[in-house]
Amino acid sequence: MTKDVIVQRDRRVGWLLTLPALLLLLGVFAYPIGQAFWQSAFTQNLGTQLQPEFTGIANYVRMSQDGRFWQTLWNTSIFTVFSVLFEFLLGLGVALVLNQAFRGRGAVRTIAILPWALPTALIALAWAWIFNDQYGVVNDILLRLGIIDSGINWLGNPTLAMAAVIFADVWKTTPFISILLLAGLQSISEDLYEAHRIDGATPWQSFQQITLPLLMPQIVIALLFRFAQAFGIFDLIQVMTGGGPGGATETVSLYIYSTVMRYLDFGYGAALVVVTFLLLVLAVAIAAFFLNRSRSNASGVS
Repeated sequence: MTKDVIVQRDRRVGWLLTLPALLLLLGVFAYPIGQAFWQSAFTQNLGTQLQPEFTGIANYVRMSQDGRFWQTLWNTSIFTVFSVLFEFLLGLGVALVLNQAFRGRGAVRTIAILPWALPTALIALAWAWIFNDQYGVVNDILLRLGIIDSGINWLGNPTLAMAAVIFADVWKTTPFISILLLAGLQSISEDLYEAHRIDGATPWQSFQQITLPLLMPQIVIALLFRFAQAFGIFDLIQVMTGGGPGGATETVSLYIYSTVMRYLDFGYGAALVVVTFLLLVLAVAIAAFFLNRSRSNASGVS
């Protein structure tokens, strides 16, 4: 049996083994998205009409003129950029600490992942109490320290409300990034650092020239996951602020939920889903490009 025949046989076996998973993904993801594409071409609002009416791209034209949609897209972008940025910086720092050898490291690693393991809705409710302007812990601490004279309405101010939900999300999901990066750090051979130290490199140079290049695939994967999750954030903000005050923290997901479940506007809601999906696909494509580049660079370093 030749090598080419063996390779072709292995490929056929591989496709057969992955076929059930592909069919499952097709049913779970492809069909709903395809249905959303189709439904977005119709106007159907159960509050005004029962029968759908084909209107082509009318929903997308409406979206381009919808100031509320653009505001929610801006809010989502602000939330995503700042939360993912802070989560990455803190997660990398935590991963570097947890990668060191010290007494009780196993217990510390277990404690570090607890925020990620807790239910998001429960955490959001806790943070809503913490930031409460009358009996919240944050105001109580600031008052005791003499930093403020009266309670701050954290969730009633547009800027402070956005900062509060970002802070809560960073606290909740930083452990996720730290665990992914920790796994990448543990795969880097200590011999590389030893050889670098022998050549006279400083710890910062080793971090720049060894750790970051070899850790880049895990960094891109972690950022990709967190971008998709943060861009589709719903439960945290729904519980903490409900999108308020005055829509200052309303994200695209909350707007879609309100459009479909409250206003029963299924056609326009489907168009919002399609646009959100396309934006995520674009982000995945960009991340995949950088992932391939990072793998090439990592291969060059190793």
